[in-house]
Parts: sequence; C-alpha cells; structure tokens
Amino acid sequence: MNNPYRDYGVSDDVARVASLVTGQIAPAISEVERIRGVNQLRVLRAFQNARISDIHFGYPTGYGYDDIGREKIEEAYAEIFGGQSAYVRIQISSGTQAIAACLSGILRPGDHLLSVTGKPYDTLATVIGPSAGAGKAVPGNLGEFGITFSCVELQDDGSPDLQLISEAVKENTKLVLIQKSRGYSQRRSLFSSEITDIVSAVRAKNPQTIILADNCYGEFVEDKEPCHCGVDLCAGSLIKNPGGGICPSGGYIVGREDLVEMVASRLSAPGLGSHVGPSLGFNRTIAQGLFLAPHVVAESLKGAIFAAALFKAAGFDTSPGPFEKRGDIVQTICFHAPEQVMSFCEVIQHCSPVDSFVRPEPWDMPGYDGQVIMAAGTFVQGSSIELSADGPMKPPYIAYLQGGLVSEQIMLAAMLAVGQMGVL
Repeated sequence: MNNPYRDYGVSDDVARVASLVTGQIAPAISEVERIRGVNQLRVLRAFQNARISDIHFGYPTGYGYDDIGREKIEEAYAEIFGGQSAYVRIQISSGTQAIAACLSGILRPGDHLLSVTGKPYDTLATVIGPSAGAGKAVPGNLGEFGITFSCVELQDDGSPDLQLISEAVKENTKLVLIQKSRGYSQRRSLFSSEITDIVSAVRAKNPQTIILADNCYGEFVEDKEPCHCGVDLCAGSLIKNPGGGICPSGGYIVGREDLVEMVASRLSAPGLGSHVGPSLGFNRTIAQGLFLAPHVVAESLKGAIFAAALFKAAGFDTSPGPFEKRGDIVQTICFHAPEQVMSFCEVIQHCSPVDSFVRPEPWDMPGYDGQVIMAAGTFVQGSSIELSADGPMKPPYIAYLQGGLVSEQIMLAAMLAVGQMGVL
C-alpha cells in the first residue's frame, strides 16, 4: 500500500488502519468545518464592524489611557462572544486569574457562590477556599471574606441536574459558576444548549443571580458562546483557544458592561477600572490570534477526532468518542497500564516543533496526590491550544490530550503512539 507516513516512522499496518478511520470520521470532520465557517465569518464581521486598522497596532505604554487599539479589540471581543462589553488584557496570565478576578470583583461578604458543575478544579478551589475542597486555606481566599460556597454535582451522564440547581439557588446566591470544559476530569464538557437550560433554571428561581461561565478550552468549538446562551459573564485565557496559538499571554472577560467594569476595578483599582492597562505593543498579536482562532480550534478538533477513532480501533476507551458531540478541545484516552501513558506522552513530545528531543518524566506535581507526566513542546509556555498531553500515573491511567495548531501533527503523533505500543 501507499504509506505517506513511512518516512516518519509509521508502519504500514498502522497507516492502513489510519486510512480506514479517516474515511469513517469524514462526517464528524465536515461538522467541524461547518462550525469553523460560522465562527470565522462572525469574527471577520466583528473586525470589520470595529473598523480595526493598522494604526491600532502601535506600542502604548505607561498607564494605557486612551489605548485605542486595545479598545477596538475589546469591541470586537464583545461582539464575537455576545456581550455588551469586554476586558482583554495581556496582563492577565491565566484562565484561573481571569475567573478569580470575576469572583472577587463581584462577590461581597455574606454572598453565596454556587458551582453547578461540581467541585471546581484545584487552582480555582484554592481561590474559593476550604469549602470548595482546597487542601489548605491560602491567604486571600474568598472564605476569608465571608463568602459561602456550595456545589451541585452533574448527573451520571454529565448533564446538569436542573432540579437540584433550582433547589440550591438561594436568596443570597449572588453568583452561579458554570465550568464548560471537562478540564482534567472524566466528565464530559457541557454544550451550549445545556448552558441555556441552566440559565433558565437559575433565572426562574432568582432573577438577580449573576451567572458566570468559565469558557476555557471551549471557545469556537460550538457556533455559540456562553453569553449567546444568556450568561452574564464569560472568561478565559489567550494562551488557550482565542489566542490562536500566537498570543504569549493574556486573558479576557466578556459580558454585561457593569459587571465587566467591576472585574476591571478589581484587576486595576476602584475608580481606574478598564481605563488603565497598556497593551505594550501586543495589540497586533492579540488581534491576529483572535482572527486565526476559529481555524486553529478546528485543526485541534480534527486531530482529536482522528486520535479518538484510531485509539478506539486499537482497543482503548476514548472520550469524547469520534462521533460524539464536543464542547471543548480536550480528548481523553484511557490506557491499560502506566507504561502506556508514559509512551504516549513521550511520542507527543517527540512530535513537537519545540523540545522534540526532550523525554518527559513523571514528577510530584504540586496539588496532585500522585506523580503526573506532562508533554508539551510549545512555542508559548503552558499553551493549551498547542499540542500537549499529560496524565496522572495512577488508575484508571487516563491521558488528557488537547490542542494542536495543525491537524497533521496530531495525526502523526497518534499513529506513532499506537505503533510504539504494538497494539495494531
């Protein structure tokens, strides 16, 4: 058979199976392309409506007053993500920081915070405090300010429990938190239709409750964003989907204008709010990354679908499956032994454009109760829209695969990993 991957180390047997699954997943790939087209045109229209010009790509410094380029980019972000206003800054270094700023900017002593997608991930639990399952109380957590917390778990099928959510919303429930992505858990991602259902259930119980969506890993995967579904705020990181793989840092908050300004005041200072914060020459990079984002996310999804199909053919459980609906870019593969997790991560690293010669090793990562192996040969440190993989070295031996600027890289890595394990 003709094996175009032979020179890259892919055996004929693996290439044959890869060719078969490529044909099988064509309908799923077609749907990804449809969504990409919808999102790409929405992004283009927002750029045009904001009248973005090359004069907006200068180098504002100092306080950042009247940074017209920053304001134009924020105008485009607001339109693309369905909000009244946006706060997009290179100074936000992580998704956790963006979400934490939303929580601390809006919540006040005596308020109740409710997570409707279960226990928050480790770094956000630390922000909230011991009531969210944080291992220890870190100074400055929300609990120190008299903010109470509770959560409603998802149902067994991963869908929101609307009845329990309604019962959990109280008179003093100031803010409801929705985590769209699975993150590093075994549950599936939420879909736009389910976010709409959550909004309806919360509004029916307490119309004054503010609804915040953690949109990390979920941007441009569907043809709607959380604010299109009725949430008041959504936030995320620019080194994930909306940065298009070229932003070196940054984060965004989009939603109701008054709430965005409250968050901006927390990140800068009351009275200064969104008026300060120079873009420091990054406006072009932020804008170009946003313009490329729908295409890059689609490449990531095409690679994830292929990996899901190939590893399923090799006898492994994958989630989402190749034909299942997706709400984020995260792909999980459940291996049979820790050695397979290590082998998989080694191949991901080997197929990276940066540090391809490095061999990842398990280590005692802070915040985890066992060793974790991580592979990421990325241009931007920690970039989750670039191809990376990691997994805890304990049962059920799940590896989390996410990102990929080009689908060919993901496909090659998947084929080499399957071949190295000798399962095809």
